[in-house]
Amino acid sequence: MNKLEFDPLLDDLGTRVLVCCGSGGVGKTTTAAALALRAAERGRRVVVLTIDPARRLAQSLGLRELDNHPREVVVEGFEPKGELFAMMLDMRRTFDDMVLTHAGRDRADQILSNPFYQTISSSFSGTQEYMAMEKLGQLVAQDEWDLIIVDTPPSRSALDFLDAPQRLSTVLDGRFIRMLSAPARASGRGLLKIVGTGFSLFTRAVSTIVGGQLLQDASTFVQAFDSMFGGFRERAQRTYELLRSPGTGFVVVAAAEPDALREASYFVERLSAENMPLCGLVANRTHPVLATDLPAAKAVAAADDLDRSGDAPLAAAVLRLHADRVAVADREKRLLARFTRAHPGVSLVGVPALPADVHDLDGLREIGRRLAGE
Repeated sequence: MNKLEFDPLLDDLGTRVLVCCGSGGVGKTTTAAALALRAAERGRRVVVLTIDPARRLAQSLGLRELDNHPREVVVEGFEPKGELFAMMLDMRRTFDDMVLTHAGRDRADQILSNPFYQTISSSFSGTQEYMAMEKLGQLVAQDEWDLIIVDTPPSRSALDFLDAPQRLSTVLDGRFIRMLSAPARASGRGLLKIVGTGFSLFTRAVSTIVGGQLLQDASTFVQAFDSMFGGFRERAQRTYELLRSPGTGFVVVAAAEPDALREASYFVERLSAENMPLCGLVANRTHPVLATDLPAAKAVAAADDLDRSGDAPLAAAVLRLHADRVAVADREKRLLARFTRAHPGVSLVGVPALPADVHDLDGLREIGRRLAGE
């Protein structure tokens, strides 16, 4: 097994973007924050972008809240060699900013006030993932930080993160949306002469399903958004190329559980297929046995002897706890060994679980030390 070495990666000025990804609930946010803190304390000018709406990152960094713009972490007693900034993605605000950047004021106002836009900008499938990458592109373009660390959106499949830019771009520029926009773009009878009664049947059917007002809103939206479609595709492609660039690295985070490692395996394979740079796997919240070499079976046998004698119930309980811990550790070792056999070239680091949740800078530092193998 190749060991994932984080300190050389963080110290390398050629490392410009680190993307922490994986399935939900595996510790991506904490990992991203811990890496950002460690990099700042080692001299980098870092910004960490979280997608976690629970505001745990802000609390851990000693901040009351985070918003859609980087905020410097200035906390009493925190004096890093570098600088640390943090922000939390506001999906709707990011979409609005993109519209304002690429449309004139009048057209932007028309788009932003459109009910169809308000729906897709806040709840359309893939929007959060796309806007995370849009914000990443903005941060890179600003060129104010020498390291950007991204905590990717929680999703049922880690693959959604790679697919979202192209998927959202395709949908907004797709045939169905174009057909929705056709009534207004047709200027009355012009288009109907071309497509005939079939299109009239289509619009009546769609109106019946989604409602005439929504159809009109969609039509108006696509007209206003039409001039931005090319830019939308271009930005999606530029973001995709950024993810493949030498200065970017992906860190896959997984718990030592079958489902999480299965998803991590899919993601590793997808990264390889797309020629995207993989740093390695973080096996989070592991339970290594460090104190003794006592096998689980012997611990259980000793506990049984003590229970029969009734002399030391506390010692018997401790032995059973040890046996349970050994069983968990052995199970995790088997799962990780299976992963490394399937992906022998992937570097890996195990991060032992802390006794309590991380809620401050000291906790993040401890996670950073464990990520670094200290």
